[in-house]
Amino acid sequence: MKFGSVKDPSSIDFTLPTDHPDTISVLNTGDPSNFEVFVGCAKWNKTDLKGFYPRGTKDELEYYATQFNSIELNATHYRIFGSDVVEGWRDKTPENFRFFPKVVNSISHYKRLKGVESLIEEYTMPIRSFNEKLGMIFLQLRDDFKPKDMDRIRDFLEAWPKELPLAIELRHTDWFNNEAVSGQIYQLFEEYNVANIITDTAGRRDLLHMRLTTPVAFIRYVGANHESDYQRLNDWVTRLKEWKQAGLEKIYFFVHQNIEKESPLLSAHFNKLMNEELGTDLKIPNENTTQGNLGL
Repeated sequence: MKFGSVKDPSSIDFTLPTDHPDTISVLNTGDPSNFEVFVGCAKWNKTDLKGFYPRGTKDELEYYATQFNSIELNATHYRIFGSDVVEGWRDKTPENFRFFPKVVNSISHYKRLKGVESLIEEYTMPIRSFNEKLGMIFLQLRDDFKPKDMDRIRDFLEAWPKELPLAIELRHTDWFNNEAVSGQIYQLFEEYNVANIITDTAGRRDLLHMRLTTPVAFIRYVGANHESDYQRLNDWVTRLKEWKQAGLEKIYFFVHQNIEKESPLLSAHFNKLMNEELGTDLKIPNENTTQGNLGL
């Protein structure tokens, strides 16, 4: 994931911002007895996760699902797969595994949410075949999708099937830096029970709005292939522990890297710390010797 990459990560202040003042009130509505944590990568293929799979691995997804309990499914952003394909993915994974598919780009990027009612039906029909293994669908809007088109988001949410959980990632900076605009969009997300995605990447610190709109923390973490990646994860565990104590119900945490092959290493560090600090029972992904230690 190259989004937000920088040439010199050492020049970036990676300190997590303080929480948005309204986040605590959202967390206070949560039910801690529903607490769950899902951690995963963005891809499962050998081309990206080089060195992760043992020699002789026949099915990458089957092995991946023994190491992680979820996947951020970016493949569904580029085409609409048939129900047979979705069912095949579903049936290769264990009972506790969850898929987090990305909304197809014909809806988000090409039509920019305008007149997409029929496309929503076409996209979601096969996605429903994940059944109980569907975690949360997420919509990513283009960097140039601006607040002037907020009505399109409302129309989209009105057409979206209410039974399918949804998160949205906004990228244009005006969504966060204009207080009047941010207040409107956060209220809209709360009204429609939409999770507000937090993206942590080196070159776009403005996306760390720290504003939850549901008791769900959906975080897309992008490492910089730099030694600071580990401390950044430590800081996230500290924040998530605070949120859990305040009423957080779900953590969906997806690890990206500019060079994706190192994502399992970061995930192993994150999961180990989560188990120690939050009392979770997350699998620690296998660290094969071919991966080294981030080459640092």
